[in-house]
Amino acid sequence: MAFEGLSEKFQGIINNLKGKSRITENDVKEITREVKLALLEADVNYKVVKDFTNKISEKALGQDVLKSLTPGQQVVKIVHEELTNLLGSKEEKLNLSPNPPTIIMLVGLQGSGKTTMAGKLSNMLRKQGKNPILVACDVYRPAAIDQLEVLGKQLNIPVYANRETKDVLQITREAMKVANSKLNDVIIIDTAGRLHIDETLMTELKNLKEFAKPNEILLVVDSMTGQDAVNVAQSFNEQLEIDGVVLTKLDGDTRGGAALSVKAITGKPIKFAGVGEKMNDIEAFSPDKMARRILGMGDVLSLIEDVEKAFDEKEAEKLEKKIRKADFTMDDYLSQLKQVRKMGSMKSIINKLGLGTMTEEQEEKAQQEFKRTEAIIQSMTMAERNDPSILNAKRRIRIANGSGTTVQQVNMCVKQFDMTKNTMKQVMSNKGNLMKMAGKMGKNLTPDDLKNFKF
Repeated sequence: MAFEGLSEKFQGIINNLKGKSRITENDVKEITREVKLALLEADVNYKVVKDFTNKISEKALGQDVLKSLTPGQQVVKIVHEELTNLLGSKEEKLNLSPNPPTIIMLVGLQGSGKTTMAGKLSNMLRKQGKNPILVACDVYRPAAIDQLEVLGKQLNIPVYANRETKDVLQITREAMKVANSKLNDVIIIDTAGRLHIDETLMTELKNLKEFAKPNEILLVVDSMTGQDAVNVAQSFNEQLEIDGVVLTKLDGDTRGGAALSVKAITGKPIKFAGVGEKMNDIEAFSPDKMARRILGMGDVLSLIEDVEKAFDEKEAEKLEKKIRKADFTMDDYLSQLKQVRKMGSMKSIINKLGLGTMTEEQEEKAQQEFKRTEAIIQSMTMAERNDPSILNAKRRIRIANGSGTTVQQVNMCVKQFDMTKNTMKQVMSNKGNLMKMAGKMGKNLTPDDLKNFKF
C-alpha cells in the first residue's frame, strides 16, 4: 500500500513523542531531522520537504507548545495539520456545470491509467445520479478504443468512438451531438498519452481544450513514478492549466512521494485516487483522511463508508430478523463474509483502522481462509447449513472430504460460525449501534486481532 514505509516511520516518531512530558529545542531538531529523512526516503520533492519541516519546527518551538502539559501530543497535532495542508487542506469537488453537459478531459502520459480511470469516474458519477458518456479520443495507442468500449459495456455506460478518423476535434464534435440527443449530462473525454511529454501531444490537447471548453481538465498521474510524476504534473499544468489531479495505483507498493509533492508544486488539488483494480475502487481524495492514514491514526470514516456501500440495507433488516428469531444459517454466514470481502482486502481495512500493517503473506492467508470456508459450507447439505448442530463426526468427515479440507478445519469453521452468530445477536439486540461499534473498533482492536482473523 502507498505510504506504508512512510507510515511506519511516522508512527515510530509519534510513539516517541507521545511519551514525552516535556520537549526541548534539541528534541524538536531531532524530530524535524527524522521527519525530513522519512519524507526524502518516500521520494517527496526536496523543496517540499524543506518547507514542510521548517513549518513544523517553527510551530513546535512556540512557547504554547514547549510549556504545554502535553507537548508531545501538541507536536503530533502540528504534524497532522501541516501534512493535511500539504495534501490540500480540504476535499475538492468536481466542477459540474449548472448547464449540462459537464465536459471532463482526462490527460496524462501513456500508461498512467487514463482509460481505466475514465471508466471508474463514469461509474462513480452514474451512482451520483448522472448520465455519463465516454468519448474515445485516444486514437494512437493500439486497442485504446477497444479497452474503453469493453469498460463501457461492462458498466453499461455508452461510449462514442469513430475509428474512421484521427481528428479528435471531429470525434468530440460528433460526441457532443450524440450526448445532446441522448441527454447525457456528463461527457468524459479519454485523450491520447505519450511515453513522454512532447510538442505534438500538447498541441493536440491545447486545441481540444480550446474547442471543447471543458469544465474540468484532470491530470491522471501514476503515483508509482515518484518524482517523475511531479515533473509531469508541473509540465501539464504549465501547458494546459489543469483543474486537478487524479492519482492512480495508490494501492500499489509505492513510496507515495508523488501524492505529497504534486499539490505543493502545482498548486492544483488532488481530487480522486484510484485504490484498486475494480471499477468501484475510486475515492474522493480527502487530505485529512490521508494524513491520518499516513500518521497511523486510521481512517474509520472511510471504513464506515465502505460498510455502507457493501451492505444492503434491506438485506441487513432481513438478517436482523433472522438473528432475532435464532434463524441465522450457514448460508447467511457465507453471505455476510462475501459482503465483508466487498469492502476490500483485510490489509486495506487494517490500514484504515490505523492498526499497523499486514504482510502480503498474511493477506494471502486470509484469502485462503475465505475460500476454504466457502468450500466447506458448499459441501454441506441444506439441512446441515440450516442447522449445524446436527453435524456429528461422520458428517464432518464427509464434508472435509468433499471440500478438500481436514476435519479440524471443518470444526474451526463451525466454531467461527457459532462465535459470529453470538456476536451478531449481541450487536443486533441494540439496533442502530453497528456504526457506533465500527467507530470504536479503531480504539479497541489490536493489529493481531485482525491479522489473525479467520473466516
